[in-house]
Amino acid sequence: MRCEPTGRRSRGFTLIEMMIVVSLILILVSIALPVYNRAILRAKEGVLKQDLFTLRQVIDQYTLDKKKAPQALDDIVTAGYLKVVPKDPFTNEANWTLDQEDATTAADEQEPGIIDVHSSSNLTATDGTAYSSW
Repeated sequence: MRCEPTGRRSRGFTLIEMMIVVSLILILVSIALPVYNRAILRAKEGVLKQDLFTLRQVIDQYTLDKKKAPQALDDIVTAGYLKVVPKDPFTNEANWTLDQEDATTAADEQEPGIIDVHSSSNLTATDGTAYSSW
C-alpha cells in the first residue's frame, strides 16, 4: 500500500517571498547605480585630463619644431604629431576651446597661433571646478 503524505505540497514561492526578493534587488540596484555613475564620471574626467595633457604637449612640441604655433588643431594632425584630434569626452566632439597667443609675444608675430586648449563643456567637475577651466 502506498501512503501519500498528509498536508499540502509547496509549489513555488509565495507573494510575500517574491516581494522580499524584489525589494532586496531594488535596494541593491539603488546602491550600485550611483556608484557606477560616479565611476563613469571619474573615467571621463581622467580621459579629459589625459587628452588636455597630450594636446598641450603636442602644441608645445609643434611650436618648438616649426618656430610658430599651430593655427588650428588640424595643423598638428597634418604635421603628423597626432593621428586624429581627440574628442572631448563630455561634448563627444572635437570642439575644444582654443586660447590664441598674443601677437606681441608670439614666436611668429605675423601669425599668432594656439597656445592652450580647454574643454568646451559647460559642466562642473566632481571637485567643483568647471571643465572649461582645466
